[in-house]
Amino acid sequence: MSSRTVIRGGLVVTASDEIHADVLVEDGRVAALAATGTPAAEAFTAERVIDASGKYVIPGGVDGHTHMEMPFGGTYAADTFETGTRAAAWGGTTTIVDFAIQSVGHSLREGLDAWHAKAEGNCAIDYGFHMIVSDVNQETLKEMDLLVEEGVTSFKQFMAYPGVFYSDDGQILRAMQRAAGNGGLIMMHAENGIAIDVLVEQALARGETDPRFHGEVRKALLEAEATHRAIRLAQVAGAPLYVVHVSATEAVAELTRARDEGLPVFGETCPQYLFLSTDNLAEPGFEGAKYVCSTPLRPREHQAALWRGLRTNDLQVVSTDHCPFCFSGQKELGRGDFSKIPNGMPGVENRMDLLHQAVVEGRISRRRWIEIACATPARMFGLYPKKGTIAPGADADIVVYDPHAEQVLSAETHHMNVDYSAYEGKRITGRVETVLSRGEPVVTEREYTGRKGHGVYTPRATCQYLN
Repeated sequence: MSSRTVIRGGLVVTASDEIHADVLVEDGRVAALAATGTPAAEAFTAERVIDASGKYVIPGGVDGHTHMEMPFGGTYAADTFETGTRAAAWGGTTTIVDFAIQSVGHSLREGLDAWHAKAEGNCAIDYGFHMIVSDVNQETLKEMDLLVEEGVTSFKQFMAYPGVFYSDDGQILRAMQRAAGNGGLIMMHAENGIAIDVLVEQALARGETDPRFHGEVRKALLEAEATHRAIRLAQVAGAPLYVVHVSATEAVAELTRARDEGLPVFGETCPQYLFLSTDNLAEPGFEGAKYVCSTPLRPREHQAALWRGLRTNDLQVVSTDHCPFCFSGQKELGRGDFSKIPNGMPGVENRMDLLHQAVVEGRISRRRWIEIACATPARMFGLYPKKGTIAPGADADIVVYDPHAEQVLSAETHHMNVDYSAYEGKRITGRVETVLSRGEPVVTEREYTGRKGHGVYTPRATCQYLN
């Protein structure tokens, strides 16, 4: 039995076009688009008709950077694949790419299998995996080739967190050389973790234990230095590079310079760096712990460089780095020692709305909103045009978005499994109304109609900016 849906009368917004069109969905895919009111559109018939008059019809968001159930600092991220993907759907995101973790002394395959076991049968929306490479050796390098062949086409390394995920320059170079040969994309957490650890030790010795010192020791210059080093190592290896969660003016400058040289270097930032700052880390009492993440929040003046980078395409993607820890019982592990606060913030539900707010404020255009949140992450991670656009043949991952509705972000009303909102009390114009994932309604007029297990694992092609 084929199932058909027609979405009528909305403004269809993709990265390239805006058109008042009706959308015909059949068997989980976009079957056709036709300008609203034309005979072609009038001929669309379906069992389910969604009225999108006065609304936007946009592709479901693609969040290329999430950490569901991630172990960190003696605890686990508070969102499971079930709760996290449900919250993502509420926020208009229909695909996540999460990170499977290789533990030191273990194979990539073991890490990937463990993450498949966590996610399978639990997700409300579709998902893929990147692979965190913590232990570069000859066996790991061979495994990278096998993973690329089966659709895990990106590998994350860390210049930070010595003793946990850290790779030295030689290990990074070897992995980059392998990626240059197999078509994989190296994703880099670019902070000089060795130097940061010295500054952490010195700060604690001085009695500087509050959350705000987390931002002060993880200096912008050490993000910029690591970004520069990663770029040059990638250049030596002949490999592309994707720098995650860029937060500092100086790091943006390194990416801009590399791109001006014609290097295949890409950059991602996150809503927390665009909308929050060290003012939040310095909130009284222990409240600042809510905003501890790495790279850290920067002084407010860094925001201008990030917005400019998004407008000039020196930054291409906005992902969330969603890695939530509850304030009560988890963030509190760092009372009296900021270095023990679990690093991470919730945000998978807020990204599309916050970026729409940037459209309202004139920071970016509507099409750029869709580009940085849907189309580019889909292309970057080998999912386009199955994901990230509304076009015949694409998966019917579609959001009906009300650009005029007003809402106030709050832990009282969000669906993430965490006891605070990083944006508590923030007023937003724009709200998700209805969400389809492969044609199935996951959110219907602000009611959750999805189910765990609907979301399926999605193997990925290699980065589509390199072909």
